[in-house]
Amino acid sequence: MTSEQGFFTEANSAEVVTSRNANAKDARLKAVMEVITRKLHEAVKEIEPTEEEWFKAIMFLTDTGHMCNEWRQEFILLSDVLGVSMLVDAINNRKPSGASESTVLGPFHVADAPELPMGANICLDQKGEPMRVHGRILDTEGKPISGAKIDVWQANDEGFYDVQQKGIQPDFNLRGVFRTGADGSYHFRGVKPKFYPIPDDGPVGKLLAALGRHPYRPAHLHYIVEAEGYDRLVTHIFDPDDPYIRSDAVFGVKESLMAKFQPMADPASGFDGPFLDLAFDFVLSRKGQ
Repeated sequence: MTSEQGFFTEANSAEVVTSRNANAKDARLKAVMEVITRKLHEAVKEIEPTEEEWFKAIMFLTDTGHMCNEWRQEFILLSDVLGVSMLVDAINNRKPSGASESTVLGPFHVADAPELPMGANICLDQKGEPMRVHGRILDTEGKPISGAKIDVWQANDEGFYDVQQKGIQPDFNLRGVFRTGADGSYHFRGVKPKFYPIPDDGPVGKLLAALGRHPYRPAHLHYIVEAEGYDRLVTHIFDPDDPYIRSDAVFGVKESLMAKFQPMADPASGFDGPFLDLAFDFVLSRKGQ
């Protein structure tokens, strides 16, 4: 026999529903559903939606599901704009003091980007304002990490990734994988990225518009940094002067991940003319630290 509560009333609604789960085989699922049910019922009691409003909410979720396919996940987008993706990221990536902060992976990572020699130019079509990116991969004691794998990708000067412009941008444009040497340093060439909108032609975009919110992400470079014995780091570098730096649609910006894009003109650099210089060190935490 279960310890099911009695009849459903407005006052005891959550308790009656969760009591039916007493025989759940998965203790974690039972605990999770108890919290979700309690919070959902609390929200409904506070909002007191009309039946028409509740049906609109159901249709919004239905439309969100219909928008999903093999290359687009509208529910992840919904999670992003509600700040839930970043909250889950923060909970799962608590770092020791001094370690670089993480942020969201984003939908445009490509797993099989080519490994390139250090210093290579990841811009294959020579479009955009040239940029030199460099820094070091360090541990929390400030020691260089040799053999760290750095997977980097970015949007072009128009705010598009190569996978969004098949036939316009070359495959693997503005992507590359590099490995550090004994000194832990890295350097490569790219172009200055531009801010861009998240996909806003679906129900999530309509929700943002109804809330008076824009869909833009500030300009950034993506990184995945990995080294044996260290925690994997998924993060960005942001342009602090971007017009959307304080209003990222998916809440991915952290102050520690900003770096100045410095204009330079150095004949000894190998650049034909002026370029931007971007310096940023990443600090990895040891596994179990």
